[in-house]
Amino acid sequence: MAHKTLPFGTKVKVTNLATQRSVVLRVNDRGPTQADRIGDVSRAAAQRLGMVRAGVIDAELAVVESPAPKKG
Repeated sequence: MAHKTLPFGTKVKVTNLATQRSVVLRVNDRGPTQADRIGDVSRAAAQRLGMVRAGVIDAELAVVESPAPKKG
């Protein structure tokens, strides 16, 4: 999943508000570039969420697991 600010490695539960389908994804990219969007998901995740045809959905994001802080 791409997110603008969450640290790489963060696990996020994404829930499609229209269908209540959800999937847990890992932040591994930055984006989206459009100001009105908060995240981008892979095609496989979009299929699980039931949003391939729509392309954009109203969704809820919840952090499930944050990455361990780096030592150093």
